[in-house]
Amino acid sequence: MKPDLETYLPQIERYLDTAIEGTDVVCDAMRYSLSGGGKRIRPYLVLEFCRICGGDVQKAMPFAAAVEMIHTYSLIHDDLPCMDNDDLRRGKPACHIRYGYANALLAGDGLLTLAFATLAKAELPPERIAKACAVLAREAGHLGMIGGQTMDLENEGKAVTLDTLRQTDCLKTVCLIRAACVLGCIAAGASEDAIHAAETYAKGVGLAFQIVDDILDVTSDTATLGKPVGSDAAQNKNTYVTLCGLEAARAEAEKYTADAVAALKSFGEQGEALRSLAQTLCTRKK
Repeated sequence: MKPDLETYLPQIERYLDTAIEGTDVVCDAMRYSLSGGGKRIRPYLVLEFCRICGGDVQKAMPFAAAVEMIHTYSLIHDDLPCMDNDDLRRGKPACHIRYGYANALLAGDGLLTLAFATLAKAELPPERIAKACAVLAREAGHLGMIGGQTMDLENEGKAVTLDTLRQTDCLKTVCLIRAACVLGCIAAGASEDAIHAAETYAKGVGLAFQIVDDILDVTSDTATLGKPVGSDAAQNKNTYVTLCGLEAARAEAEKYTADAVAALKSFGEQGEALRSLAQTLCTRKK
């Protein structure tokens, strides 16, 4: 049986639980958000791509933790009043509600910085660590995730095309998922062909994930999602639902999921858990 997310989850949580040193209020805020019960999809992708590429999963754990730190920092900042202005995250008060605006801002900054210190701790060849740092910085930065967040803000209140929305989501959501998949390959010393397949998988999973998020913001409820629903409409955001309608959006999510599954063909049976994950994410309810 191939490892699924639940197999890796205890290892991921143990590592994250001890990742933050210090006892001041900002450290507490960092721990609060990092241990907030996320899906841990991104660290799982690091570890599973490392495994199917023949690498040592335990040695890839710092890479997995680093990606989750970047993801968590982005959520802390997303929830701030100057961004999405959300009071709930994962069923708990958002970091700025619990610790105040300034401490939440610093907690996000702290996790962003700690991510790269954590990457450097990996017991892997230096050239792999250097490559991983470059990939994560690019995918999380102004040409990647932050660039997508910038586009997202600029799109508010404007009529945009589906292509513009797709470009925004490729940066905002896909980039960090791609970083996770590629870092797993790098940890294992995988071939360029394997990295290309991982990138293709990440694009399919990432776009499908964002489309499902858009759908759930309309069809779910706060208790199920653990965060406010209807916020996209309240902020006049363009989504796949507003541009395509619910049924067409669901069809788009299924199409991108099929693309992700097809990208794993070269991995054979080893890719089964990742195929299952893509299909599960497409039909998730939260």
